[in-house]
Amino acid sequence: MRYEKHRKRKKRKSTSIVLILLVLFGATGGYAYYQYKQGVNQSLEKINNDENNVNEEVYTFDGKKDQYGATNILLLGSDAREGEKASRADTIMIAHYNEDKGTYKLTSIMRDIYVNIPGYGKHKINSAFMRGGPELMRKTIKENFDIDLQYFAIVDFQGFVQLIDEAFPQGVEINVEKKMSAYIDVPLEPGLQRLNGEQMLSFVRFRHDAIGDFGRVQRQQQALQAISDQLSGIQTIPKLPKLIGVVTPYINTNMDTGDILFMAKDFFAKDRGDIQTFRIPIENGYKDAKIKGEGSVLDLDLELNRETFHDFLTQ
Repeated sequence: MRYEKHRKRKKRKSTSIVLILLVLFGATGGYAYYQYKQGVNQSLEKINNDENNVNEEVYTFDGKKDQYGATNILLLGSDAREGEKASRADTIMIAHYNEDKGTYKLTSIMRDIYVNIPGYGKHKINSAFMRGGPELMRKTIKENFDIDLQYFAIVDFQGFVQLIDEAFPQGVEINVEKKMSAYIDVPLEPGLQRLNGEQMLSFVRFRHDAIGDFGRVQRQQQALQAISDQLSGIQTIPKLPKLIGVVTPYINTNMDTGDILFMAKDFFAKDRGDIQTFRIPIENGYKDAKIKGEGSVLDLDLELNRETFHDFLTQ
């Protein structure tokens, strides 16, 4: 009898612990959802014209993990002007996440590289988005660089602005290497300073200097590294649901919110060091050319760029 009573008390105690854990997990999940919805509503209030919402168009995307077991996310920044339905990709990046290795990498693809676009012949790669959306861009990258992409995310630049202002009320500390003013909304002065969302957008979009798009790609990678460094750490994890909510109305993606949250949580929970970055084309892997109907292009040594790219992915 004593044994039976002890076993019953132990069973009741175990059941109580399980119930407490369930309540805690439920409360945590409820709070995370509340924060997420708060972020979404905050951004929706800033969107005046629903027709400009990047989430409206539905795209097909036949993606999968790559041959190395990594999840690759195609990141596209559209340069669509008001009223335009189709546009070239202003920014082309691939975020590489390998859960088994715990690695995070980033590849920038310069928009003027001259490659074969399936079904259309050779053109600048950024025109693939205009001709066939993210799926044609996926096929173009697969054909030329032999890498599969599982997800895509088309980012409206105002989403970048809102994310920066929410995550960094005091701004992102970054070194502006020169005066920047041509063809950007907010001019920048040189020096180490804290930039708000609109200023950061100017920093990552400026390209009207002697090195043009090469400098812009370098600044984009510099900005993402600074943002991840200054946002990193375990203390960031509770903020993630709201941050994801803030940017959601500005993103068109085939990723579930849960997948985004999982990858982001894994990213900030680890001591990962610097994000490894890569650029296509590589140094000495291209030549400048002029093509009738295309203008100035970057004519690749495709085999060399592909081989070096895969070396980067497997390091």
